Order: sequence, then C-alpha cells, then structure tokens
Amino acid sequence: MDLQQPPSVRHFDHCPWLFGEAATDEQRQAQRERQRALGGDTVIGERCYVAGSAAVFPDRLRLGDDSYIAAHAYVTGELTTGTDCTLNPFTTVRGTVALGTGVRIGAHTSLLGFNHSMAPDRPVFRQPHTSRGIKVGDDVWIGSHVVVVDGVTIGDHCVIGAGAVVTKDLPAWTVAAGNPARPLRDRRDVPTAAPARRDPLARFADTARAQAPEVIARCWDGARYVDRPGAVPTVRAHCDAVEIADLLLGTAPGQLTADEHVGRLAGAQDPDTGLVPEFGEPLPEPEEDGFTGEGAALYHILSVGYALDLLGSSFPHPVRGVGNMTARQLMTRLAGLAWRDGAWGAGAWIDAWATAAHWNLRHAGDDGGGAVEALFGRLLGSVDPWTGMWGSPSSVEGRLQVVNGYYRLTRGSFAQFGLPVPYPERVVDTVLDHARDPRHFGPGRENACNVLDVAHPLWLCARQLGTGVVGDGYRTAEIRAWAERQLAVVLPRWRDGRGFGFGPAGPAGPGPEPGLQGTEMWLAIVWYLADLLGRSEELGYRPRGVHRPEPARTGLGPHGG
Repeated sequence: MDLQQPPSVRHFDHCPWLFGEAATDEQRQAQRERQRALGGDTVIGERCYVAGSAAVFPDRLRLGDDSYIAAHAYVTGELTTGTDCTLNPFTTVRGTVALGTGVRIGAHTSLLGFNHSMAPDRPVFRQPHTSRGIKVGDDVWIGSHVVVVDGVTIGDHCVIGAGAVVTKDLPAWTVAAGNPARPLRDRRDVPTAAPARRDPLARFADTARAQAPEVIARCWDGARYVDRPGAVPTVRAHCDAVEIADLLLGTAPGQLTADEHVGRLAGAQDPDTGLVPEFGEPLPEPEEDGFTGEGAALYHILSVGYALDLLGSSFPHPVRGVGNMTARQLMTRLAGLAWRDGAWGAGAWIDAWATAAHWNLRHAGDDGGGAVEALFGRLLGSVDPWTGMWGSPSSVEGRLQVVNGYYRLTRGSFAQFGLPVPYPERVVDTVLDHARDPRHFGPGRENACNVLDVAHPLWLCARQLGTGVVGDGYRTAEIRAWAERQLAVVLPRWRDGRGFGFGPAGPAGPGPEPGLQGTEMWLAIVWYLADLLGRSEELGYRPRGVHRPEPARTGLGPHGG
C-alpha cells in the first residue's frame, strides 16, 4: 500500500491498526468526534479507534489505550478493556464483559455476558435477563467464530481455537478448542517425541467412569437401592445412584428406565405435606409452624428434589410447611435453632428449608409471602463479622460444628440462590484454621462431610472474591496447598468396582465400606479440589445435583434462573 495516499475511513474500519501511522489530521479529528458521540458512560484511552460502521451502544465503556473496535462490531452493555485490546470485524460483545491487557478477539466472535431466564410461564422473549459477566485475563487470543457464554472466566495467556464454544472456565495458559471447548494442552508445555502419560486426574476419572455401572449395580438388591451390600434400602441410596450415573455416565442408572426412576421418587412424596419419608417410616409430625425440625425427610428435600431434576422432572407437589410459613414464624424458628452447641443441625435445617423454598418457587411461582427475603435478612444480620459464620466453637470439637453448619447453611441459601456470602475473606481465614485441626484432619481421620465442608466454602469464597485460585488471590497458596494434599490422599482411596467409602468409622456417616453415599460425595469433592487447582476440566465431569457449583436460581423472585 502506498502510504503517500492516506487510506480511506472504510479502510481504517477494517484495518484499524493502520490508523495511528497513516491517518490525516482531518481523519484524526473525525475519529475524536466519533468517540465523543458514543452514548452511555464512555471513557476512551489514548490512540484508540472506533470504526464508524461499528454499532457501539454501551451503558458503560472503558476502552484502554491503544485498543480498537473494528468494522461492523456490535457492542452493548458494559465493556471494560485493558490496553492493547482488539475487537476485530463483526465481533459481538454484549452484557457485562471485562478484558485484560493484550486481548485479541477474532472476527465474527461473540462474547455474550448475559442470558435469558427460561421459566415456562411466559415466552422466552418476555423473560428477564440475567448477567454473571465474562472475564478474560491478560495476553489472551480468542480465534474467529468463537462463542463465549455468560459466567465464563478465561485465565491469563489462554488461546482459544477458531469455532470453539466456551461454556466453562479455562485456567491460565490453556490452549482450548471444540464445541464445547476442552483444554488441549498448556501453552508452557514443550512437545516431546515420547507420548506423555495421562494425568492422574484424567486416569482416575476414566477408571471411575468405566466402573460406574458396576459400582451402582452392586448396590441394587433386586428391588431397591442400598448404600452398600447388606445395608437396608434407603431413599438416599436411590438418589445417590441417580447422581453417580448422571455425573459419570450422563444417563439414569440402568436398573430401571428413566420414567421408572421418576415414578418411584416422585411417588414417594406425600401430597399433603410435600415431604418424602424414609422407607418404612411414618411421616414426621408437623410442628407448631407446620414444618418439621429433623429426620431423613429434611435431607430428602435435597436428595430427591435434585435426583428428579437430573432426571428431567420435579416434585409433583410443593413442600407445604415451607410454602405456608410466614416470615414471623420463620424468625421464631431461626431464633430457636441450636446455634451455640449444634450449628451443624441449624445449618442443615436452613439448607432443607431454603431448598424447599427453591422447589416451591419453581412449582408455584410465588415468593412465599416474603419469608425467603426474611431468611436472608436474618442471616445477614446475625453473621459473626470476625469469622463470617454462624454459631460458636466448642472446646471438644473446635470449629467442626460451625464450619460444617456453614457449608449446609450457605449451600441451600446463598450458593443455591446465587447471592454473595458476607465477609468472604474472614470465611477463608476460619475455614483454613479449621482445616489444620488434627482432630478432624489428622492422618486417616478425614471423612467426606468434613472435607466437603472445607472445600466448598473455599471454592465459593475464592470465586466471589473474583480471583479463583489460579491467580494471586486471597491466601491462594494455602488454599492450593490444602487442595493438593487432599487430592493426593483421596484418589488412591478408590476401590475397583466398589467406589469410595465415606470415611473412618465413627458417629457420623456410613463408615469406611465403599458405597453410594461415599462415592457420590467424594466424586463431587474431587471436582471441587481439582477446580481449586484450576484442573477440573481434566476430570471430564461436573456436578449437577445437590453438589452443583452453579446456583440453581439467580435471585429471590419466582423467575430466578
């Protein structure tokens, strides 16, 4: 190209990198006017270019120095970029999107930092929007015709191959491609002539996946599921079998058809109370406020509800004791929970109540008369700002009740409803302190509940703080070291054809014999530990039931996600 003849504006729109050297004074003035004319809350750095043919209608735009938006790009919502970022021709960026420094986005790529709700009560185009946002780190190259969906974080130094559909977070240095996008390698790895051995996480997942049918079949007594051979059939064992099959096989357990699984689980729900009693046991008697305070029926709200959800169904009836409870009755119940010496039980009750409220909101489409909002108001007003938790430690158990109760409480409330937990840094401090307690985490003493109840709060708070643990986040090194130690202990505990045992013999849980509960819980724990290390993609599975990492809904209203 002869630079003696300045390119046209149309040429700059498609090749904006030429603008800095080749534009005339008149063209530079026109570009300044173009930038001033953009709507919304807009701040544009030095030496930037915004194509005249680009449709840029931001609510908030922060374009870093030496960045450009090329021809026919479509930009709405909130876009923030670092320096040296490029949106090439026909790029679409919508919703809430944050780019680091040195990000290159190929032509025809879409970063969609928003979503529609999908409740069945109205057409999709009338549904409210939700937005968790997209975050892209520094030094990232996203190829052409890529789609990145809402809620995804792409770590520093990643490369995304053309045509990929990115639906899950990618750790730093990942080279990914495909639909859905999967990690191919680490950019820092130097190829060698000899084939590399598969990663231990991938080998573990392959083994678990191959043996899952056998693990489940050994716990089928010919008529119903048991936790382990010789045990009595339980509702939870049936639900654990559904969770394991969905996680590893993507299908229902083979002993029954999917419709038969749904029929058994949905048919176990009492239509008057909405509760599911244990096999052979009577329904719990309702207390003064109409709901129950303890027993297997409380956990069945979680296990049966999510098993039905995995099977593409749901509870046929609302949980009436929760749906009919007033905010005043709920406050009375919360005040009466054993926070001082039984924080685990208090958290478990809130987990069951809030999960029932979630199913009721999905079933009935109402907000329960404000009781759900009252729950969060009470929790936010009563949390200890020094620990970020509820309840008191004891001289006998230390923080065990408090931390385990925190997991159950936040799982059903803040995490399930997609709301931020209070004081996340203090939670990390408290949980890491608890994880050093040799009474519960000494050699051979870890059980599934205790490890999960540390892993999930660390994961939840790291995500909320916005750093995960791949980068330089709050106490990242300690979190990673703890996760690595736990993985090194957990993976060898898999027993061929039998799965995982829950943990050492003791007053809680089914004990060391491999069974469905231990297998279901440890599979989820392995995912959280791996994700704390930025390596969960190596497993090829992601929990979708009781232990799902994503919220089951976003917000408190009837049309949450």
